[in-house]
Amino acid sequence: MSRYNPETTAGRRGLIIKMLDEYGQVNVNELSKHFKVSEVTIRNDLAHLEQKNLLIRARGGAIKTEKASLDLRFLEKKSKHVREKEAIGRKAARYIDEGDTIVVDSGTTTREIVNHLARFSRLTVITNALNIASTLADMDNITIIMPGGIMRHNILTLVGAIAIDNFKKFFGDKLFLAADGIDVNLGLSSPDLEEAALKRTMLKMARKVIAVADSSKFGKRHLAVICNISQIDVLITDSGISASDKEALEKMGVEVVVV
Repeated sequence: MSRYNPETTAGRRGLIIKMLDEYGQVNVNELSKHFKVSEVTIRNDLAHLEQKNLLIRARGGAIKTEKASLDLRFLEKKSKHVREKEAIGRKAARYIDEGDTIVVDSGTTTREIVNHLARFSRLTVITNALNIASTLADMDNITIIMPGGIMRHNILTLVGAIAIDNFKKFFGDKLFLAADGIDVNLGLSSPDLEEAALKRTMLKMARKVIAVADSSKFGKRHLAVICNISQIDVLITDSGISASDKEALEKMGVEVVVV
């Protein structure tokens, strides 16, 4: 459980899911004592998780659903650098114009962008992330396109050759790209070969490429290279970026936006 920060809402909810996965059920009173928060807070947590079909609320607590173990990796990533990701997502949404067709990559930072799309009267979103599509499902102003692919059950993301072939049929105004690693020499990278391959396809799908990543991603290199720095038009990150990295990126022609 140490991978989650119990002092944050996302971290606490991630731990609740892990406890459900391990024990099959949880109790409101026991969770309140364990996390040192009110029972009202715990009930709100359980209600939120039930809306995402991650548990079923029962009298005095909740029980496990089969889906409860699927989103652990996503919840774990979401519990880190929460404020930074929210600020980056809010800033990134300002790059979207009315009537745009945008490609939104899967990821916890790109997920924050779609929280700020209600102001548009007409928008088209192409994405490979089921959680992003689900968030937008109730917005009648947004046309959602999911080109298909093989679903990664643990993170609800579509990848593979089918996804690549289908994504090639579309083109957008802007791509919002996520990455697990950013190195000024290597470029952007991912630990997942299939995700990296799909991201490389996405890079060819838009007029403007906007990368979004919190500063913890800098200086990291992973197995699969997504692209080099020169393929990025804009990079939105937080104030944790080093002066040397910012300067190097700008010298390569990247517009660096710090939130």
